[in-house]
Amino acid sequence: MHASVSASPQSAASIRRLTWRVVDIVVGAVLGVAIGLLFWAWNTIGYAWFGAADALTPGLGGIAVGIWLIGGVVGGLVIRKPGAALLVEVVAAIVSMLIGNVWGVSTVLEGIAQGLGAELVFLLFFYRRFTLPVAILAGMAAGVGAWVFELFYGTSPNILKTVEFNAIYLGTILISGAVLAGVVGWLLVRALAATGALSRFAAGRDAREEV
Repeated sequence: MHASVSASPQSAASIRRLTWRVVDIVVGAVLGVAIGLLFWAWNTIGYAWFGAADALTPGLGGIAVGIWLIGGVVGGLVIRKPGAALLVEVVAAIVSMLIGNVWGVSTVLEGIAQGLGAELVFLLFFYRRFTLPVAILAGMAAGVGAWVFELFYGTSPNILKTVEFNAIYLGTILISGAVLAGVVGWLLVRALAATGALSRFAAGRDAREEV
């Protein structure tokens, strides 16, 4: 009897911690739009880099993919709620598609795969740990989501290519996801927190406590 009573405040606190607020939805949408604009800019730079690296060694183009994975990492680190990583990555993908790119609707489908990859990592840590290693793992998991999607999707899916190509592509996506999505995403969130823009979020409070 006493155990159930004493556990109630903790359970209520956990529910509040994971419950979405209006500000979470608004900020998630704003982050998605901002990162979608980043995707749009990276569509030209990253695609050129991807093509040049792939021409050098087939599969090496994955080294340029990381920026397209950053939405899930940033969303999860800032909002810290179930579905946040997926929301921000998908909104960003939709914005990138609507502005215009060469991939069309597949951008959104791949965004779902990438967002789910990042989401899984935050879920594995029960939405309680948001350190640099967790951000790196989330970026890598988003990369795995992209790799699996491209393995089966499209008129020329990667499953039709060589084992060597797919192994190199997976390895470079993991590296790119770790660095360009994980490390850069974590640093971006810290920079935003330092400005006070995240004062209503745990990410902002954590930054203040470190000062």
